[in-house]
Amino acid sequence: MASDTFGIEFETWHQNGYWTEKYLPYSFVDHNQVVANVSVNLVNLVVNAEVKQAIQIGTVMTHPDYRNKGLSRRLMEIVLDEYKHVDIIYLFANQNVLDFYPKFGFSSTDEVQFILDYDHMPAVSSIVRKLDASNPEDLAYIYNLARNRKVISEQFGTSNCEELLMFYCTMVFSQDLYYFEKENALVIFQREEGCIHLYDIVSPRKVNLQTVLSMIVPPNCSKVIFHFHPDGHEQGYEKQPYKTNNVLFIKNLTNVSLPNEFKHPLTSQA
Repeated sequence: MASDTFGIEFETWHQNGYWTEKYLPYSFVDHNQVVANVSVNLVNLVVNAEVKQAIQIGTVMTHPDYRNKGLSRRLMEIVLDEYKHVDIIYLFANQNVLDFYPKFGFSSTDEVQFILDYDHMPAVSSIVRKLDASNPEDLAYIYNLARNRKVISEQFGTSNCEELLMFYCTMVFSQDLYYFEKENALVIFQREEGCIHLYDIVSPRKVNLQTVLSMIVPPNCSKVIFHFHPDGHEQGYEKQPYKTNNVLFIKNLTNVSLPNEFKHPLTSQA
């Protein structure tokens, strides 16, 4: 049903062993067929250097033949009741259901895209290896890095999300995985005309951002677009509203003080 509804499949992710106890589908089943689903992803949010317990809801869907029967509503009620002890519950909703989630106490929240006008620096020497998402050894190495990673931002970031990252590595960014030996870091990025899209930096230690940028930004690029919240506002980031078809909804159960402007990491978005 996820394939029919969203055009995504979980079989590869499952076969590689990334479907763990942190991904919990709540489903109604009729005649051995899933007809409605709300999935729970157990995650930690790092907000102003404090770890907050959270769940991220995803894959909310109902089979066309079973819609308008209140099935998704009932599943949402069950999930919200079972996880009322966490700090934050959140999700990314498509444009067709923006009126659904406020009924459960969720509020839409704007994200910000951070963009850097890059001043070129001499590149730091490092051995760079492109990783192969079809190679089990490379995937195992990425997974180990992710399980021991340093959070990319202490202002707003996620942790304990290595399985979500592996979905992106295998299903979305399989051609964009680069390992920098000196930094012991996986860098996920794409080049397009005039700019770099930087999606993630995965390492067991805090990596110097300027060092990474010096190695991945070619002379003909002048902008770096971040798909996560970068620390270090002294860099002089330009900030623009982040607009996609998906809108962030948050139910802040313990009144966590969120930054006024932040970007949820794309590679841990369910």
